[in-house]
Amino acid sequence: MSQSGSRTSVPDETPCVDTWLTRYRQVREASEAICRPLACEDYVIQSMPDVSPPKWHLAHVSWFFEAFLLKPFLPGYTPIDPAFDYLFNSYYETHGAPFPRALRGTMSRPTVAEVHAFRAHVDQAMTALLSEPPADAREEIMHRVELGLHHEQQHQELLVMDIKHILGMNPLHPVYRSDAARPSADAAGPQGWVDFPEGVRQIGRDPETGFTFDCETPRHRVYQAAFSLARRPVTNAEYMAFMADGGYERTELWLSDGWAARRSHGWTAPLYWSRHDGVWHHMTLGGLKPVDPDAPVCHVSFFEADAFARWAGARLPVEAEWEIAAQEYPVAGHFQGQGQYQPVAAAASDEALVQMYGDVWEWTASAFRPYPGFAPLPGTLGEYNGKFMSGQMVLRGGCCATPEHHVRDSYRNFFPPDARWAFSGLRLARDLT
Repeated sequence: MSQSGSRTSVPDETPCVDTWLTRYRQVREASEAICRPLACEDYVIQSMPDVSPPKWHLAHVSWFFEAFLLKPFLPGYTPIDPAFDYLFNSYYETHGAPFPRALRGTMSRPTVAEVHAFRAHVDQAMTALLSEPPADAREEIMHRVELGLHHEQQHQELLVMDIKHILGMNPLHPVYRSDAARPSADAAGPQGWVDFPEGVRQIGRDPETGFTFDCETPRHRVYQAAFSLARRPVTNAEYMAFMADGGYERTELWLSDGWAARRSHGWTAPLYWSRHDGVWHHMTLGGLKPVDPDAPVCHVSFFEADAFARWAGARLPVEAEWEIAAQEYPVAGHFQGQGQYQPVAAAASDEALVQMYGDVWEWTASAFRPYPGFAPLPGTLGEYNGKFMSGQMVLRGGCCATPEHHVRDSYRNFFPPDARWAFSGLRLARDLT
């Protein structure tokens, strides 16, 4: 999940500086809090090439502030270690050659303590910069601070995902936090549908309305045929019915690439699922738990979501359909700040959509491609999105690991179609004729 920012206006008033310094400290503290339950050994594991060690995440987000704010704007700033510019660059090729992603777990040094010292060094320097930003660069500094904070919030979600995979690959089923996976308090209830008429609608985001990632722009018109959207995400119980009906063995349900991925990886259930005494369990950040039948199914790939939708006689929504539907609802749901890192069921509604935001990212049938008129930011800060607009599928809505104020109806997340370690689920759609 990697995105770059689009500019928003920052008023030239001194109180704004204090606000940004407060926000900076809050976001930085949130990253530290996510890592506190970890043992020192957990910080250095890379359980697969797509996972980064927690130590690397903490260092990389600090590298971002050092590379794009402190070096260009704070006179006399001295890096704590010049080698960190190479070790903790993610994939900014125009900035310099990054350390190979798949080898991040080979770095026993710098130590965890040294990474925390790096963070403290950057925080001290950022406090100095934000306390007295140069007048001639103040607006640019504030834009970059805003981008850096949203970037760190993305890595907070990635931290939770990666920590779960690191612990999930451990046969001891270690507990990250005992209260991180409570069962649903509500029953999911029967599935229902909400209809949306055809018409020309606006999707995407105008940067003047607030912080915007460049891939959400420009706001533009689309014609959308009439469609129906399921009232809630697909549940674990419904997914178990798909499995029991031979969903993983029926080639007619799968895309060709999906069938190849299923065979190659040996998929027979969502990631983290296993049977114990005839009962499905799954690894959570609260340890190994029985699968909650009412909760939204989670940790399925696009290919699995697509196969389920075909089995159910429906399809995945395109992202325009999802956004048109979501525009009618406030951003509210089960997010990272609530402290539970496992989806739960929401009370059913006879008329409205539920869980459009939070709990699980919802796969769409849309490839991550640029909107008409898309233009990435100039220079190195524009690398994040445009070069990834190939081979990725869009997800919408946020999840239980997403910071609440980081998501909106236009937010476009993206992953490869075979990715399963994100908190990814699905909601069904169908044509309305």
